[in-house]
Amino acid sequence: MLRTLGVFVARHRLSALLLWVVVIAACVATALFGVTGESLFQRLASAGPSVEGEASQAADLVQDPASEGTESLSLLVYGVDLAAPELTAILSAATVDLTGIDGVTSVVNPLAIPPLPDGQPNPAAAPLLAPDSTGLLLNVAMATTDGDLSEEVLSDVQDRLGTAADEIRQREPGAVVEVGGTPLLVDSLVAVAEADLQKGELIALPIALIVMLIIFGGFLAAGIPLIGALASIAGALGALFVFSHLMVIDTTVLNVITVIGLGLSIDYGLLIVSRFREEFRLLVARVGEGQTRTERHELMLQAVGVTVDTAGRTVLYSGLTFAIATVGLLVFEPTIIRAISIGAVSVVLIAILTALVLVPALLGYFGERLLKPGVLTRIPGLGTLLTRFGDVAPPEGVFSRLTRRVQRAPALVALGGIALLLLLGSPVLNMNVSSGGADAIPKASTQYEFVTALNDHFPLATAPLVQLVADTDEASAAAWADEVAALPHVTGTTPPVEVNGYWVSRVGVDQNEGPGVVRDIRGDRPAFENWVGGTDAASVDYTDSLLRGAPWAALIIGGATFVLLFLMTGSVVIPLTALVVGVISLGASVGILVWGFQEGNLAGLLNFDAAAIAGVDPLVLTLVLTFGFGLAMDYEMFLLARIKEHHEQGESTRRSIETGLQSSGRIISSAALIIVIVFAGFATGNLLQMKQIGIALAVAVLLDATLVRTIVVPAVMTSLERSLWWAPKWMHPIHARFGMRE
Repeated sequence: MLRTLGVFVARHRLSALLLWVVVIAACVATALFGVTGESLFQRLASAGPSVEGEASQAADLVQDPASEGTESLSLLVYGVDLAAPELTAILSAATVDLTGIDGVTSVVNPLAIPPLPDGQPNPAAAPLLAPDSTGLLLNVAMATTDGDLSEEVLSDVQDRLGTAADEIRQREPGAVVEVGGTPLLVDSLVAVAEADLQKGELIALPIALIVMLIIFGGFLAAGIPLIGALASIAGALGALFVFSHLMVIDTTVLNVITVIGLGLSIDYGLLIVSRFREEFRLLVARVGEGQTRTERHELMLQAVGVTVDTAGRTVLYSGLTFAIATVGLLVFEPTIIRAISIGAVSVVLIAILTALVLVPALLGYFGERLLKPGVLTRIPGLGTLLTRFGDVAPPEGVFSRLTRRVQRAPALVALGGIALLLLLGSPVLNMNVSSGGADAIPKASTQYEFVTALNDHFPLATAPLVQLVADTDEASAAAWADEVAALPHVTGTTPPVEVNGYWVSRVGVDQNEGPGVVRDIRGDRPAFENWVGGTDAASVDYTDSLLRGAPWAALIIGGATFVLLFLMTGSVVIPLTALVVGVISLGASVGILVWGFQEGNLAGLLNFDAAAIAGVDPLVLTLVLTFGFGLAMDYEMFLLARIKEHHEQGESTRRSIETGLQSSGRIISSAALIIVIVFAGFATGNLLQMKQIGIALAVAVLLDATLVRTIVVPAVMTSLERSLWWAPKWMHPIHARFGMRE
């Protein structure tokens, strides 16, 4: 079937390419301009990961009914004399104008809130006033329709607040004056994500092209995988636009899916183009020179068919393995992880299609020219270098010699390699999983100054890190707050305040210690009904939900990978060793993640605040383990396909390991180098989560393609050579019926 598909696409290349052009153009137009008046970037959200749990229940209980169905903007002023008549006049005029805007439901000016009859400050104004009485927040609420805020209303309110801010800055040059709120924050984070995406592509694609020029020695062969990668990115953006109408798509989803699609497409394109050049050369050498143009064209079509039937089958199995790994994410509760799962499956399927349909169509046009030396190979000195690093490996080379050295003492080499991986993974023993506030707002965000000033000067206006909600009397709630105040890492509690019939207290905690405090409070509850809420409590609920889903995800991913590797090899030993080595290798990449981010050793290089990071973000950890495993199995498929191919040709197990690695080593190394560049390019962005994901996956791929795939795996397989292809007798008919065969 795959051979027929390859020949058909190459023969009808014009129709295939025109169809791809139409599809890609439709995807790009849909993502950039939309069909509903909104582009993909306008439909992105930035609400952060969350789950239904105790923290969300507490938030619902104490939510202000008046805030439902509204969004708000605030004018933040700090470092001024609140009694100054000029400030009062500016705020009063702004209040009048803002109240008159259609769509504004309320304007709260704390200077206009009268004190209590006994002369004490009104508690309603407390969240809007700085504790040192030198700052205030003017809050404007705007009505939403089905959760959407009118752009016109938002623009009018922002403009009027901006005018007031300019007037205050002129009168108080040293004051901190900012306009901000959730709508502007979301827009700024989307803009940062879009800029990171463009920056990552501008870094990754040119360097990837240079690497492929070295591999293939010419622009034509190097350009074909890049065309497939660009098509995959376009398809991914179109797919995400469709999914944005079915679920909330976070900014992180966009960047993660794009970088995965880019990396996989280049990997698969490299494998297809390299195998095509190998097969085409073999056919031409077998037939000899002197063919007519038609005969040579038919040889080219045969080479495409063989390529799609061999390398294409490897791509299909590899892509399915990666897709199944991401499907395992669907067992988790958070919407953002499910969105990443669906998006990742979509982009993997698109990457498979580009490798099996688009790339063969391009080979149909340019395949005959790919045997000619590229223009770069004619440059003196450079040509020799490019030939040495070509994509088609000679029968004898670096990888075959390395394998023979490994096979002299395979058990010792395997133990040494695994020991090194365990050493790299040792920081995992000190890992703290926490999603609490780790530098969430990058400095590149236009809302960074507003959020920083809000957190520094208006603690009661920010969401509480830890909050006590009690359904009891005031005295009991106060007693509970006093007990909590005595816990380690608690800096104090506020007196209970009645909200919606419940008594609510804020709990102050040391930096990065909130999740631990939440667990301590929940571990020793009072007799009356109560809830522990706040952003740190929500982080605990989120982390716990991931831990509940992790065993099921591991079972799905591990089980499906075992089945696919069995169908590919007919062995149960190979899948088991692949899973064990893969887990150890992933542990090493997570160890580097802990060392670099939680322990702050990469803070200077990657420009982030190490003190703000409490631990490894659970979303990052989940994605690194899932995608890292998928990529590891990707290269495992590349290697095993050639080992199995040589073994079926009659070579001994030891010899097939040597020749299989020699045949695939160059492409695995080249593909890994490119994907490391892609991930590292996206790690230079401003979003901290993408920095962590990019670095961890780059390390995972680098370790897998060097230490694991070229040393540990050959050593382990050689050590087990007598039983490597073993499977129970009852499994033989299953492999005979459904196994991978050329």
